[in-house]
Amino acid sequence: MKTTPTSSSNGCCSPRSVQTAPIQPQTVQNLSVVNLDVSAVGNSGAEAVKTMVRSSYGEVAKKSSAKNSSDCGCGCSTDNPFNLESYENLDGYDPAADLGLGCGIPTELALLEPGNHVLDLGSGGGIDAFIARKAIGESGKVVGVDFTPEMIALAQKNARELGFENVSFVLGDIENLPLESDSFDRILSNCVLNLVPDKQAAFAEMHRVLKTGGLFTVSDIVTVGDLPSGIRDSAAAYAGCVASAIPKDEYISLLEETGFQVDILKDAPLSFTDEYLLQWVGPQELAAFRDSGAQVTSVTLRGKKS
Repeated sequence: MKTTPTSSSNGCCSPRSVQTAPIQPQTVQNLSVVNLDVSAVGNSGAEAVKTMVRSSYGEVAKKSSAKNSSDCGCGCSTDNPFNLESYENLDGYDPAADLGLGCGIPTELALLEPGNHVLDLGSGGGIDAFIARKAIGESGKVVGVDFTPEMIALAQKNARELGFENVSFVLGDIENLPLESDSFDRILSNCVLNLVPDKQAAFAEMHRVLKTGGLFTVSDIVTVGDLPSGIRDSAAAYAGCVASAIPKDEYISLLEETGFQVDILKDAPLSFTDEYLLQWVGPQELAAFRDSGAQVTSVTLRGKKS
């Protein structure tokens, strides 16, 4: 569907309108991802995927002090094109909390206001939570949820060192949030929801805990067209935010069916080199992929609960 740009900064949310110009396509040459035991996933379903992702990102948290580590998640590398933008110039930036795991900066576009109650889904080391805390001030509240104990421990440590008393981190599953309904003015998430096996359940939970009139802003990886099965079926690519991605139209439709009005704020297609793709697929599948015009895209979306 063709979209029409709008210059309004707070006109959320006419369906699927674009509020900022697309970022120029980025080229993937080498992508560092979590080292995974592919056999641990097999065909055993969603719980096995959760176990794999939890283990992988737990290792990222443990190694967070070793910035030269090659064991990374989605975007966890300075030369990883999923990590399209830098947090470094934003108020509230904490380098100890920036694990490079994102594919955008949803916090920058979240229309945060003083006193807001903010939920950060897949909070990692706390980078989005701490930037949100700067925007909402002492009168607001930020709660981060992550299902990886090591990430919760790291974020809590960072919060203590920053002296924040109105930022907390809770262990929980995005598909079944341990939070009360109608509790938050804003929801943030950065390159996390695409890793959730049951996205419909996750979107329903977002809708449940968000106040009427509240907004979510998420950055995530989606697809346009069909990815080669070799990439989609690769567990390593899954944790690297490739094989888990669903089609952009499906992603947005699921949000709209949940009851959100959705805007596309940013859309950044990635151009994969043959060298990269041949790590996962054979020459024939690569040629079919090239002919299909399929893409992997980083999008930032905003939605409103009416």
